[in-house]
This record gives sequence, structure tokens and C-alpha cells, in this order.
Amino acid sequence: MTKIITIDGPSGSGKGSVSRLLAKKLGFSYLDSGALYRLLSIAASRHKVASSNQKGLKSLAEHMDICFESDVTGGLRALLEGEDVTLEMRTENTGERASKIAGHSEVRAALLKRQRLFAKGDGLVADGRDMGTVIFPTAHLKIYMTASIEERASRRYKELLAKGEDVSLRALAEQVRARDERDMNRVVSPLVPAEDAIELDTSNLSIKEVLETILGILDFKRF
Repeated sequence: MTKIITIDGPSGSGKGSVSRLLAKKLGFSYLDSGALYRLLSIAASRHKVASSNQKGLKSLAEHMDICFESDVTGGLRALLEGEDVTLEMRTENTGERASKIAGHSEVRAALLKRQRLFAKGDGLVADGRDMGTVIFPTAHLKIYMTASIEERASRRYKELLAKGEDVSLRALAEQVRARDERDMNRVVSPLVPAEDAIELDTSNLSIKEVLETILGILDFKRF
């Protein structure tokens, strides 16, 4: 039986970085559920399907030609219809469109089965916003990571500056706040901790400290 660890939380909480490191440490597969919505966002833009067109988005979600490959650094490259869109997938515009698309019930239903197919082999670390509540409700361990809006905006600000982008910290904080509002209050699969999730506030913790905390929890549970 595949052991499943879910790590949910809002944007900027550090769940993606920790999930990748945890999966590598344990030798588990890794699912970045947010990447699927970002890829759908790019596909919709290229095929000129509006963010409000649920039926068109559902069809795209069901038939998306996507693939994830390891790069030379050990990271993941995202391919859409054979093209490497890894950099485009991480832009703010793509993320904003993805957040709006993710609110559609038909889209979420179309991607649910694709996400569950990642649960194979010895284990899976799945990060997202509804991994522990909807996609893998019987997961062996559920973590919910969060951090203050100010800290999450600051993390994104430093990341974008390092890429040479001209950004406003205040504008990023407003985007983070708006995305939280949208994700937490949508009708379908809202961003909330699973009832049996362990909550971690990472505001004052490094990625290494968060990873060590989760590994400690796994040791305690004799995972």
C-alpha cells in the first residue's frame, strides 16, 4: 500500500520546497498539484479559452498533454504539448489565472483523477490546497503549513528580485491577501486544514527547520 503524506497550505508557506525535499529524503514520488492548475492556465491562454468558460476548461483539463521530467539539478521541468513551460508556469500572471480557474467545480473534478494516479510505489508526498481534505482524505500523515501574509509576501518578493524582476512588496502582499480570500472562501474545495492535520506556522522557521520538524513527526509516528 502506498504511504501518502499531504502538505497543504496557502501560497508562500513553503510547502512546495519542503515537499520536494521530503519526497527526496524518503524516496517517495512527488505531486505538485498547483502545477497542474498552472499548466491548465497556460493551456487556456494558448487555446484562447476564457477563465470563465467552465466547459472549455474542463475539456482542456481532461485532455492536457503534460509531462514532468527531472532536470540536471534534480528539479522538475514541466512540459506542455512537448514545450518546456517551467519558467512561464512560475510567473505571477500564470498563478493569478490558475487561482481563478481552480474555483470551478468542473475543473477540479476533471483533475481529481489525474492527481490520484500519482499515488503509486512506496509513497507519495502531495502538496496543494485540498490534498488532505479532498484528494487523499485517508492519507497517513497530513500537514497544514501557513505563515503570516507579510512573511509570505516577503519570500515571494525576494524570489522575484533574485530573478531580476521589478516588483512591489506592497502589491505582492495585496495579491497574497486576495488569493487567500479567493482560495479560502470558494464553494468547492476551499483551503482549510483537514480535521486531522498537524498545523505548522513557518513564519519564523527556515525550510531546513520545517523539514526537520516533519521528519521528527514521522519518527514519533513510526511512519
